Amino acid sequence: MADCSIEIIEALRRTANRLEGGDRYEWGHMGRCNCGHLVQTVTGMDPARIHAGALRRRGDWNEQLGEYCPQSGLPLDSMVSRLLEAGFTLEDLAKLERLSDSAVIQRMGPGRALQRNRRQDAVDYLRAWADLLEEKRTAQTSRAAVCA
Repeated sequence: MADCSIEIIEALRRTANRLEGGDRYEWGHMGRCNCGHLVQTVTGMDPARIHAGALRRRGDWNEQLGEYCPQSGLPLDSMVSRLLEAGFTLEDLAKLERLSDSAVIQRMGPGRALQRNRRQDAVDYLRAWADLLEEKRTAQTSRAAVCA
């Protein structure tokens, strides 16, 4: 799972806030889907540029993540590299696109059924993920303080 850094936590929360605030959401658009919105937050790129870059290779986010090559020179691989440098993992991104991380879903509450293309589910998932990382960060900080 992603680093529990403040930067990651804030990026997840900013993405959730933008989505909840009405930013255009289209799960079938590579720049306006779950991962596309995170790329917007982390890189500042606009959705049209993200989408155009993604169309240079076939497939959705999950397929393209499976073919990720940092030396390819393809725009989407550069975007993914930026997310990895920020502290996310390829697995995080694949699970974000499908809203499928079991730890995040468990944090959201038992019996929660998510739809990967539903705005509010994406918002709730991003917030739960941020909360989970913040709890992990707090626990690590507390353990470090006790051991010091």
